[in-house]
Amino acid sequence: MTRRAFVLDTEALWRPLSWISWRYGACLFAAFLVSVVSAWAQSAASGRPSALQTLGNWLPFILKGFALNLAMSFIAMALATILGVALGLMQISLSGLVRAPSRFVTHLLRNSPWLVILFAIMYLMPTELRLPGGIRMPLPDWFKATIAFALPVMGNISEIVRGAVHSIPTGQWDSAAGLAFTRSQTLRLIILPQCVKRAIPPWMNWYALLTLSTPMASIFSVHEAVSNAQAGMEAAGARPDLLFPFYLFLLCLFFAYIYPIALWTRRLEQKYAV
Repeated sequence: MTRRAFVLDTEALWRPLSWISWRYGACLFAAFLVSVVSAWAQSAASGRPSALQTLGNWLPFILKGFALNLAMSFIAMALATILGVALGLMQISLSGLVRAPSRFVTHLLRNSPWLVILFAIMYLMPTELRLPGGIRMPLPDWFKATIAFALPVMGNISEIVRGAVHSIPTGQWDSAAGLAFTRSQTLRLIILPQCVKRAIPPWMNWYALLTLSTPMASIFSVHEAVSNAQAGMEAAGARPDLLFPFYLFLLCLFFAYIYPIALWTRRLEQKYAV
């Protein structure tokens, strides 16, 4: 077994994309331009500011909300990864008292609707925490939504870890046992390093899905990109001609961030296919 087997080749993440990869983005951007021209024609006839001007005025506000979407996705994915790995290792425990509850929690989180979890967390978590000494720590809605998004991803990462560990040939375990490695040493030094490559593609898929799910927080007036775009349209008079350009711009925004992740994930799946 060589050390090279445990090294992640990061060059695959930065290779130039093929000509096919940007074709979808170009089509989406062309549809956005068509919607802007159509909205401009409608507004020009009525003497109101065009949709492009209105979108430009509210663009910093929308981008500020998109930054919150990304912050929520980063924090939620970090929490889901840490807790999901721990839960996944509990699933492969030799103790049934540890294994059974962890499997129940994993399947419960994996098979629960995200929106139901979001409503439960938003209404069950307090608005503030009272710490010793009379200190009060507020819990903003965006933070509670982040916790809610982390839970289902945690369950899926737990299953990814369990599946990655079980995908390692049993000969690896037998060889480690022959060298007098303990179970914890075998996991830490032999099994888990090989699981990293197998787990990265599905991990990236779940991060992309998590990021695309963050706009659900707008239901609870969290000021992310979709909520800010809706506020901008209402402030501009709730004109029907603004709907398509604004929402299509949001679609382009999320597409520009998520699609490269999808391409990298596909390449990593091909590179590290087992």
